[in-house]
Amino acid sequence: MTDDLCLFALSETRAFGRSVATSLGTELSDHAEDNFDDGEHATRPLTNVRDKDVYVVQSMYDAPELSVNDKLCRLAFFCGALRDAAAARVTAVLPYLSYQRKDRKSKPRDPVTTRYLAAMVEAVGVDRVLAMDVHNLAAFQNAFRVRTDHLEARPLLVDHVLREVGERGVVVISPDEGGVKRAHRFAKALRVRGDRAVTVAFVEKVRQDNRLTGGSLVGDVDGRVAVIVDDLISTGTTIHRATEACAREGAEEIYAVATHGVFVGNAAKNIGTDLLSRTFVTNTIPPFRLEGTKAHAKLEVCDASGRVARAIAAIHTGGSVAALNTIEEEPTST
Repeated sequence: MTDDLCLFALSETRAFGRSVATSLGTELSDHAEDNFDDGEHATRPLTNVRDKDVYVVQSMYDAPELSVNDKLCRLAFFCGALRDAAAARVTAVLPYLSYQRKDRKSKPRDPVTTRYLAAMVEAVGVDRVLAMDVHNLAAFQNAFRVRTDHLEARPLLVDHVLREVGERGVVVISPDEGGVKRAHRFAKALRVRGDRAVTVAFVEKVRQDNRLTGGSLVGDVDGRVAVIVDDLISTGTTIHRATEACAREGAEEIYAVATHGVFVGNAAKNIGTDLLSRTFVTNTIPPFRLEGTKAHAKLEVCDASGRVARAIAAIHTGGSVAALNTIEEEPTST
């Protein structure tokens, strides 16, 4: 990388950031995060960023040490400090973007938190936002007035799934109607990379008053491997319902695939079921909530840092991030 690039990784994202730096052939730039007795904090760069192209990596998941809101505040303050230090361009690199599921009003007077988060980031002078597999791409792009780049983990996850399923027949399952397009893209990637026929099915799901109903499978999985694909796994209830539906309809084996493993609530129980052979996620969120559980033993964590590094390199050199999401690219497995 050129000398005018600076890469920072905040708080608990430093391990991920170091992997990104290694892939870029550079090192993380130094910064300080100071905590004060009154609960306030200060975050500042220790490297000269004047006229530099600066990237700040912060995966905004909730953790025991720092909440989602702590991380958002630290990100905003640090990006503001970079702007005050005369950085030429500041890009927020968000492997996992918090509040992305609250992108519309579902009840009267509901907040549209995704848009408010975007306003906060823009207010401190961020020029560009790079995020991986957001829940609703159109909502993400419309919430921000600054430039946005969307990176997919699909090429990485497809390679891992293909190694697991071998030559067997595959059906890609969307756990609800809203994810059918995502399932079709994943199936297309499996067809191209695996040189095989892959079909798509989906599970009917109705959410009312925060309760899920439905569970009928639309499509044929009998005697084939079912691969359930979603953008994230939170409590795992949606994945569990889809797993049960596939098992009832005679699936030979069942896998779950998601970019982000949030794993809250009953997730360990829901994805630890014997019906589910393996769950594939990336390391945008460390699976610390599953440690010591049966679900953790069946979890395969795919390293997404290399893809994030390639996206940063593309932005820095004027290349295309969208091109990294195409299925024609070479395998990206780690």
